[in-house]
Amino acid sequence: MPTAKYSPYVSPASHEPRGGHAAPGPAVGANGYNCAVDPLTPVRALDRLQRRRALLGFPIGVVKKCSDDHAGNLAALMAWYGFFALVPLLLVLVTVLGYVLRGNPDLYDDIVGSAIGQFPLIREDVRFRALGGSAVALAIGLAGAVWAGLGIALAGQRAMDRVWDVPHRLRRNFLTARLRGLVILLVLGLVNLAVTTAVGLLVGGRGGAGLKVAGFAASVLFDVVLFWAVFRLFTSDAVPTRQLWPGIVLAAFGWALLQAVGSVYVDRVVSRANQINAFFAIVIGLMSWLYLGAQMLLYAAEANVVRARRLWPRSLFEPVTAADVRALRAAARVEERREGERVEVTFESRE
Repeated sequence: MPTAKYSPYVSPASHEPRGGHAAPGPAVGANGYNCAVDPLTPVRALDRLQRRRALLGFPIGVVKKCSDDHAGNLAALMAWYGFFALVPLLLVLVTVLGYVLRGNPDLYDDIVGSAIGQFPLIREDVRFRALGGSAVALAIGLAGAVWAGLGIALAGQRAMDRVWDVPHRLRRNFLTARLRGLVILLVLGLVNLAVTTAVGLLVGGRGGAGLKVAGFAASVLFDVVLFWAVFRLFTSDAVPTRQLWPGIVLAAFGWALLQAVGSVYVDRVVSRANQINAFFAIVIGLMSWLYLGAQMLLYAAEANVVRARRLWPRSLFEPVTAADVRALRAAARVEERREGERVEVTFESRE
């Protein structure tokens, strides 16, 4: 039985595109006039332009890399785990702060308000109370929160491994991935606690407009620190930190934008809905908001990869480019699953 084989055309001399047009033009009649209009003409023109202009080629390269990695599916998985991990982890934060700041209720309110304020869709409608009861019940509650948080830690590791095309044989195994996940939860929890404490002290309702502005600037700076921890812990140790900084800064500004969008959603939708509709608006809005946040994080990570490996310009039509060859070969090597296994990719030239 014949088998189908995908073999994108590459110029045999240099892997670079040979000529600007690969597809035939529209049909021409006997009188010399076009009989049909090619609807893809504007896209072909865009393809030719972005191959010559990095300002267009780089973002298209990022989008193509996201498509190759199925970043939308990875973001959906991260949002799913994040949705179920968010409330338990906030409960853990509130409980721990309740014990530590038992004698300072004002500081407790400022820090908790700052932490919950990171998620505008639940800031106004959900009130968290510290976990209580017997020591056994408290231990069970904390263990459940850690278990829920471990899901998002594992999903984040898998997503970053896919973004950076880490072969399966080089990824962390079942045990080390979960141990790394526990370290991620601990470190990110401490970093987030430090960030929310600093922001709570600066914008906790005391001080004038100048202090508010300083608090906002500090919160952006602290977000950069937080996303540095996120990118560094989720990404393979083989990737140097210097290659992560553009995505870190991009993610920090994207997070600030998402918080603003979430606040507008609460003001325009949730606050005007009745009790039942408000419940569904919060659930659907929070899930969508987390999905957008995960996508923003992955787009920032993909931008790091495209920049570090110079995976642009990518082709929209044949012939493929050298960046296409590098990206496709790296994507194929992801499937190496055993030590000593190597996946090689060859490209047939097509005249």
